[in-house]
Amino acid sequence: MPPSLDFIAEARFDVAAPIILGPGPQGERRVVPILGGRIAGPRLEGEVLPGGTDHQLIRPDGVTEIVARYALRLADGTLVHVVNSGLRHAAPADMARLLRGEPVPPERVYFRTTPVFETAAPSHAWLHRQVFVGYGERQPSAVIIRIYAT
Repeated sequence: MPPSLDFIAEARFDVAAPIILGPGPQGERRVVPILGGRIAGPRLEGEVLPGGTDHQLIRPDGVTEIVARYALRLADGTLVHVVNSGLRHAAPADMARLLRGEPVPPERVYFRTTPVFETAAPSHAWLHRQVFVGYGERQPSAVIIRIYAT
């Protein structure tokens, strides 16, 4: 039986322009600074703290590997560390538009992540006991991730 998905929250990340590190043996490396944002939903509510980063590797096959590290401050004051890894790809013309910072309709882009949460707060220990899936959307100056628990 396939797992069900339960909506947890939508996170909106305000991001700066990417820092392009250039091509290497595995592809082009970029770092996208996370400026802050919000997370809101039935299970998580709070802010995305500034200072996180989204490290990207654009592989020769056009797929972008993503590893974002950032912190949340939930409405009750709980601090949460997040490592969110994933993949993003689309048709070559759409990927070129995304990489130039231009809008692309989200239904034309495969963007999935697997956020892993860590916190010392016993009231949020449930975050350590489930697998989460994120459905992403890249906008010119923001990233939106809709997070589901399986």
